[in-house]
Amino acid sequence: MQFITFLTEFIKHPKNIGAISPSSKKLAEKMVKTICFEKAQCIVELGPGTGSFTNELMKRKEKATKLILIENNGVFCEKLRKQFANQPSVTVIYGSAENLINYMKELNIEKIDYVVSGLPFTSLNPAVSSRILRNVKDCLEDGEFITFQYSLVRKSFIQRYFEDISHEKVWINIPPAYVLSCKLGNKRES
Repeated sequence: MQFITFLTEFIKHPKNIGAISPSSKKLAEKMVKTICFEKAQCIVELGPGTGSFTNELMKRKEKATKLILIENNGVFCEKLRKQFANQPSVTVIYGSAENLINYMKELNIEKIDYVVSGLPFTSLNPAVSSRILRNVKDCLEDGEFITFQYSLVRKSFIQRYFEDISHEKVWINIPPAYVLSCKLGNKRES
């Protein structure tokens, strides 16, 4: 059922969904591998879709750790709201990752430890990608931005905001994907 929902939304919104099937369990495990769950107080997920990464985050996060899910697809957002309705530490926002700073102000969250992203930067408009990455960078002081992409074509673009990027290829995914772990370098861009 999850695959059918995902495929239907991909057909309707290919530039926003960016893949024809949900991420594999192996990719989801790699996406959360570097997170220090014992210390994380706030984790944000951008573009959770059908919840492949969300499920891995929920399995590992501490009970009190806030998990903020920002989804701009109404169908996915409604499914996530139903799925996590009884989880007080989870907030589902129907909106754009471009407004991350505003959402954090509304929720009175001063610091994000990790931002996990399933957004398709390769197919997003570069101006939109820039606004998203600027918002993420400004919310993360010493945290980490973890994203995946199907190619490394946007790595240098992301590196404008996060100088320290390591990547790892995950072959067990359709298609295979790169997980990028991004941190701010010594200097902060304004």
